[in-house]
Amino acid sequence: MPDDVATPNLPTITQGAFIASLKRNNKQIRDDRAQSIGEDAYLLYRRCIEDLQVNIKRMEREQENMLDLSPENALSLVLASDFDSAAYVAKDVELGVKIRNEKIKLEIAAARFNYLFGG
Repeated sequence: MPDDVATPNLPTITQGAFIASLKRNNKQIRDDRAQSIGEDAYLLYRRCIEDLQVNIKRMEREQENMLDLSPENALSLVLASDFDSAAYVAKDVELGVKIRNEKIKLEIAAARFNYLFGG
């Protein structure tokens, strides 16, 4: 480089987040990664459990609402000739199976959550 070309004076780099991040050691990096992964898994597991609980509650409510045979108002009733027993039984059993399966999923998810996150 020729002597007549001046090099610019660069400002002194202060200790900001970027430099501090570059200086982190292996343990600090692994701790940060573990924290990030753990938080994501925790939140998603908790959300999964909450979603299962909501689904179960909705299906149980739907099953209970099937007992309401007054389609229009509190004073009206379904005529015996209009009631489809086979469809009622099929839907009731189908909902029962879905509720049972969701409860099994919830039990498994809750047990794993407690095991994985100490809850």
